[in-house]
Amino acid sequence: MENEKINSKILRSNYIPTAEFYSQIIDSLQDYSIFTLDNEFIINSWSSGATKIFGYEPDEIIGKHFDIIFTDEDIQNGISKNEIETALKEGRATDNRWHICKDKSEFYAYGLVFPLTGIDGEMLGYVKILRDLTERKKSEDAIKNYVKELEDLNTHKESVLAILSHDLRSPLSSIIATTGYLKSNFEKMDPSTVKEMLELLYKASIDELNMLDYLVEWARIKYAAEVFSPRKIELVQYVQKVFDTLNDTASLNTINLHHEIDVNTKVFADGKMLLSVIQNIVSNAIKHSLPGGEIMVSAKTKEDKIIVQIKDSGVGMSKEIQDKLFTPQMDILSKARIENKGAGIGLLLVKGFLEKNGGEIWVESIEGEGSSFYFTLPMEKPLYKIDSADKMEFDERV
Repeated sequence: MENEKINSKILRSNYIPTAEFYSQIIDSLQDYSIFTLDNEFIINSWSSGATKIFGYEPDEIIGKHFDIIFTDEDIQNGISKNEIETALKEGRATDNRWHICKDKSEFYAYGLVFPLTGIDGEMLGYVKILRDLTERKKSEDAIKNYVKELEDLNTHKESVLAILSHDLRSPLSSIIATTGYLKSNFEKMDPSTVKEMLELLYKASIDELNMLDYLVEWARIKYAAEVFSPRKIELVQYVQKVFDTLNDTASLNTINLHHEIDVNTKVFADGKMLLSVIQNIVSNAIKHSLPGGEIMVSAKTKEDKIIVQIKDSGVGMSKEIQDKLFTPQMDILSKARIENKGAGIGLLLVKGFLEKNGGEIWVESIEGEGSSFYFTLPMEKPLYKIDSADKMEFDERV
């Protein structure tokens, strides 16, 4: 009905538009958030479309600073200030980015801001226009994620095949050769030599089985998506389970296991995968810690994620090793298999699990002083988000 009134006014040839007329036009654009700022970047008008998108009523938002709609990260990076500076310099500024609603949820929007000047050219403030593109963004991200998953599957398939042929086949050949020698020469061999060779065979077989278990688990997470069932879980329970499992091993080397995690710290993740992640990292920390050392697990909140730190006071590692630690390279995996009892495969498994759960992993280490492994997990079920390297190009057709 309102639109009909506006159209009828436009049809009158002698009609002079009023402020009320323009206000009616703006409020009729329900798919757009339109509001104005004064020269101090304080919001001083707010359309009904803005209320629909952001959730703020005019009396709740008018008088608030422009920053209220930006994420904490964008505020820290000076995005809102840069927008204004660009608008003053070029006459307008455009972007695509995430914004914050009243209920703290986020939406992805096309944005335009331009200066507002008076009849005599005086600076009155700024106009900001936003269009919600969240659904389109989710669809585009879903396609990108699907393509990335296909690429990852192909990469991991090649990695698994290479490991099978290189890190499993070679030790098996040695085991077969040793057992063949024993079979042919057992009766004339010294018992102590036989015992020594059997112990080597036993150890090699256990290492081989561990390597195979790692590969099976790695393949499971990469190929068997149906087993993935994330939910909100208490982090401290899983840390304690790992401590209970590994405490005897740590005690043998007089290594103390501690954590500083609040009982209310929760993450959104698959429980079995989280257990595997913590166990792999803590187990590696034990192997590389010196007698009397300490391993500390802590966690802190950053925005919508939990950052977990697993710190040891062990031997540490060089920058070269750190740079290649999470990359499936055959020479690194072989060396890790020999020296670190499968740590190379284990960390690839950890990386795969964390990526599946919307997290990431990195390491900081100094040789001779120890290492700190960090990984992130979301606190809530995450929205699809785009990486900075894959930001959408601004589409002026929308």
